Amino acid sequence: MAFSGALTLTDLNDFLTPSQACIKPVEQVKEPQEIIEPAAATTGIVIDSSGSYYEVSANGASTNASSRGTERKLQQAQISLNDCLACSGCITSAESVLITLQSHTEVLNFLDSNPPVSTLGHKIPVLSIAPQSLASLAASLSSSSGSPVSLRQILRRVRAFSTRILGFEHVYDTTFARHIALLEHTQEFFERKKGNGKLPMLASACPGWICYAEKAHSEMLPFIARTKSPQQVMGTLVKSWFGNRWGMQPDQIYHVSVMPCYDKKLEASRQDFYNDLYSTRDVDCVITTGELELMMRDRSWDLSQPVENESVPDVDAEIPELLSHPGTSSGSYLHTLINSITTSHTSPVDLAIKSVRTSDYEEFTLRARETGEVLFKGAKCYGFRNLQNVVRKVGREAGVQVGRGAAGRLVGIRAKKRGVEDEKGYDYVEVMACPGGCVNGGGQLKPIAQAAGQKEDEEGFTRTWQESGVQMPVSEPPVEDSAMQGAKWGNKEWTKEVERVYWHDLPTPPPSPRPHDQGPESSSVCVDHLAVQVKIDLCYPTDGSLHESWASIMDEGAETRRRELFRTQYRAVESEVVGLAVKW
Repeated sequence: MAFSGALTLTDLNDFLTPSQACIKPVEQVKEPQEIIEPAAATTGIVIDSSGSYYEVSANGASTNASSRGTERKLQQAQISLNDCLACSGCITSAESVLITLQSHTEVLNFLDSNPPVSTLGHKIPVLSIAPQSLASLAASLSSSSGSPVSLRQILRRVRAFSTRILGFEHVYDTTFARHIALLEHTQEFFERKKGNGKLPMLASACPGWICYAEKAHSEMLPFIARTKSPQQVMGTLVKSWFGNRWGMQPDQIYHVSVMPCYDKKLEASRQDFYNDLYSTRDVDCVITTGELELMMRDRSWDLSQPVENESVPDVDAEIPELLSHPGTSSGSYLHTLINSITTSHTSPVDLAIKSVRTSDYEEFTLRARETGEVLFKGAKCYGFRNLQNVVRKVGREAGVQVGRGAAGRLVGIRAKKRGVEDEKGYDYVEVMACPGGCVNGGGQLKPIAQAAGQKEDEEGFTRTWQESGVQMPVSEPPVEDSAMQGAKWGNKEWTKEVERVYWHDLPTPPPSPRPHDQGPESSSVCVDHLAVQVKIDLCYPTDGSLHESWASIMDEGAETRRRELFRTQYRAVESEVVGLAVKW
């Protein structure tokens, strides 16, 4: 697993580097022991031919099972997702940890053991896949075959593989869930503008950023949006909305999500997304794009082979497919807010875009054309290098301490003395941990080849991977001048290719929201109407017939259910590790 170079350059509460205290407590059972000589060993550990570890008495240690006397097989330690989340150690490096119950192997085990349909204990297996994952598969296939392929074609082929080969009963993309998340996200922003929360509001769809804030910058938590990510909104749709339509309880559905990011596994494992009543999670298992591609190869499924009607829109689909949202390939959260503000403003407005260093850090300023008044100021921030700068800037503008130690306190003091900034601060920041955004997630398919000898990573840092403890792959037979796969976060050109495929070869993002290759603007009305119907079906407002838009305020009980279904909470994680006391 390859990580960004910036992740190893700083030490933020053991977050960006492997943990100094990643410990899984193991219960010790005390048993009566015989009196032995002082300083003498009482037991020994032996390994049998199968690789199992046994604790035996010191005078009876033997690798021959038949000759061993009293012995105790030692339990293999395992680290679950909840253990990782409860630890004060690594998070990003958890991407390379073997995590229980969040792998493609677990998915295959469930599908193999799932009882037949119409029998007791059968669960409906559902697969949802992110559009970024579809784009990664399409770009990889187009690059290897030389023939362009659309997201719709990839979705149809993934659906055919998942239903015919694996045994899934339903396969959806997550763009309709993203549409609902954007509607709720916009609603939350305007609530904060009215004083019901702190500004600037920071995006909440990236679990890597959220975990970073919880562990390294807990003072940022009040600024982070509470709206669920599209993955978790999809979990609500599958387990609650679809479940009601199918006459199934949440624990009778097994939901698998395909995502471009390993940290989505951590997100799905959060206790906030666990249904205590039915003892089930909104998303039972998360696999990455790479894991899905591995499953296809293991089952000898050729993704380059077309399936029937793969280019034809499914007019009978239960939810709209492949909805486009303008702006970025990471969800278009910032641009959706800009569009909402522009639409609600009666007079003409102008949008100015300013790049700060790179295209991964851009500022957007919306001004009234007649008066020049700044109506909205936001930013797009991708990658940890830029993220840390934005956190400091937001902290200065808000007058809060954003660091640890003297440096952090000094920043907070200076901000409070300075008071209001000379220029308007941010109203909103779209934050993603990966440089390049979600299309360049750690779980995406990697470029087929990379130029040998390249020393800079994708964030511009000069890196000697061997000195950083990263083992470079060796080609067989070894080659010197030809291309080889390297240990990099990604590749700028490759990310651009995935981005291009994501937008279906369009020069600019299409109008939003409407299904790709389906109807014009009128389709957006149907999508919004269905979203409102979902809200009414799940929240049970007393006056459901009066709600024609997502922003309509319902009665108190319905609004409470709305927040429970579409929003979440975050908590600071305090470290118990004292770095100076760690023994290496």
